[in-house]
Amino acid sequence: MAIYALGEVEPVIHASAFVHPDAVVIGQVVIGANSSVWPGAVLRGDYGRIHVGERTSIQDGTVIHATAECPTIVGDDCVVGHLAHLEGCVIENRSLVGSGSVVLHEVRVGPDATVAAGAVVRNRTVVPPGSLALGIPATIREKLSNPDDIAAGAALYVGNTARYRSELRRLD
Repeated sequence: MAIYALGEVEPVIHASAFVHPDAVVIGQVVIGANSSVWPGAVLRGDYGRIHVGERTSIQDGTVIHATAECPTIVGDDCVVGHLAHLEGCVIENRSLVGSGSVVLHEVRVGPDATVAAGAVVRNRTVVPPGSLALGIPATIREKLSNPDDIAAGAALYVGNTARYRSELRRLD
């Protein structure tokens, strides 16, 4: 795995978390129990703090960064889709960030909310609980998120973590 200290600062990764060997985790990063970080994802905690909660998946190609003023926090039971970019934002519990979306500084995505695939959520936007943010720039549609789908996606990746931990083997 590509897990790096930066100076004296080392990532803290729960023993039950899965970090794919082709992911990169640097510096001030915390990854919670039963969470997963998939191939090509980069969590770079060099300027600020990154915290990933429990049972959360950070999928392939996602980039997570932070600033000294704006940590990036992803809650428990979240799904962060492929190629997403999170920077200095808060994603609350049980939320979904769709593939290819961008969530910027001081954004707060409420619990059970969804950022649609390809959406760009601009600085200081609040996505209320249970809402859907979609488009470029994102507009908010209240009460259109589907918490059951988010829960199913989070559970799927917890199971996938166990599968990868036991079955993944490199072929050269």
